Amino acid sequence: MSSNQELVVLGKLGSSHGIKGWLKITSYTDSVEGIFDYSPWLIKEQGVWREVKVAQWRFQGKAVVAELEGVATREDAQMLTNCEIAINPEQMKELDDSEFYHRDLIGCEVTNINGYNMGIVEQIVETGSNDVLLVKANAKDAFGKAERMIPFVPEQFIKQVDLQGKQILVDWDPDF
Repeated sequence: MSSNQELVVLGKLGSSHGIKGWLKITSYTDSVEGIFDYSPWLIKEQGVWREVKVAQWRFQGKAVVAELEGVATREDAQMLTNCEIAINPEQMKELDDSEFYHRDLIGCEVTNINGYNMGIVEQIVETGSNDVLLVKANAKDAFGKAERMIPFVPEQFIKQVDLQGKQILVDWDPDF
């Protein structure tokens, strides 16, 4: 089985639904039902990842519920509540050269157009209008910053993303 750092977490199992072992699903994919585009799932149960397959799923109001193979009772389902759902990176859909996943940006070095090293991308924060790079500043940052929040707006602030070189070029004042 792959190590935890290699796996891509897509969601988690919620509470049981009904008496036949169905579970509510919390999906982190763009569309709620997008999590079902991936199979098999890996679930983390008591610290150990194991493979499971979805037997069937359906919308329940605005949420989704699923029946997993081998989970036939409410009690079985309750044992899985709050387990993370992940996949191996190889299961991710191939993207065009100009596209990337958020996880690909984590760890990239951010430099502004004047050559100032802003730090390393630590996290991507999703907001209503656009995503934001949370950049951990260098320990001896000349502007005394511990972190910076840079809007991920291509062409306006994000000038270039080089995933091979783990570099992001931005048009951003280091004093912000």
